Amino acid sequence: MVVVLSFLIGVVAGLRAMTAPAAVSWAAYLGWIDLSHSWLAFLGYSWTPWIFTVLAIAELINDQLPNTPSRKVPPQFAARVIMGALSGAALGASAGMLAVGLIAGVVGAVAGTYGGAAVRGRLAISFGRDLPAALIEDAVAVIGAFLIVWSLA
Repeated sequence: MVVVLSFLIGVVAGLRAMTAPAAVSWAAYLGWIDLSHSWLAFLGYSWTPWIFTVLAIAELINDQLPNTPSRKVPPQFAARVIMGALSGAALGASAGMLAVGLIAGVVGAVAGTYGGAAVRGRLAISFGRDLPAALIEDAVAVIGAFLIVWSLA
């Protein structure tokens, strides 16, 4: 189950890079996952979820701007893969499978990046503009991230 959840949190990172670590950080802080004996313990520190939450909100706002670069350009893509790896590793570490979670998170981030771009593009065409598609993607990422970490509570 942890492998599937690590993959799914990676998908969330592919949709919105900072939403995944924000959700995982809140889960660690609230005691839903135990990272205290791993190098990822910092995710559960009292200030970490707030920092990731601010970054996630900034990303949600920035994504609505017309000059935001594609998620598939190297810096954007790399950030999504790194955040997917971090988030997946954290979920994996909570079950003693850090490396497996990390790999699942990376694979999920790649799938979420390309799959999210394709679905959003189709939605934007069907709506005749990008904003409704972007807001749907935001909702899927935020609600999905919550459901993933809540399932571990």
